[in-house]
Amino acid sequence: MADLKLIALEQDDLIVFSAHLQDAVLRVADLAWMPRERRFALVANRFNWDIASRKLDRNERRRSALRLEHVLSVQVQGLDLDAKDTVLSLLAIQFEETEAPGGVVTLVFAGDGAIRLTVECVEGEIRDLGGAWKTRRRPSHSIVEDDDGDASYNSES
Repeated sequence: MADLKLIALEQDDLIVFSAHLQDAVLRVADLAWMPRERRFALVANRFNWDIASRKLDRNERRRSALRLEHVLSVQVQGLDLDAKDTVLSLLAIQFEETEAPGGVVTLVFAGDGAIRLTVECVEGEIRDLGGAWKTRRRPSHSIVEDDDGDASYNSES
């Protein structure tokens, strides 16, 4: 299978990014914000949902990079950035437009962690960095409701 190479230039493209990076795992050390370049990047082991959906007996991961440009600020919630070896599981990438074409890109992690990126506009890329490897486990999710009836998702990868 060819390496994944996608670009995002609008809000709908981030929906595609989210689908490809759902259940990607990474360490805190794999996150980088470069304020001078106004760039945020991460490297993760993404679960290849495309292969898994076509071949039920084959699960694989690929090393992939995500790059987002025009990042004005970064806010972190529920993550300890000093714990560099902590493993994170990316559940979704969301976008909320504030002042077109700008908005907030939120990387949602299992365990109520999130990174909010205020961006001037949507511009980003996902690129595979190498070959695939087999994995025994296919990620799954359960919905948990709290006492107020609010739902959250737990990742079980």
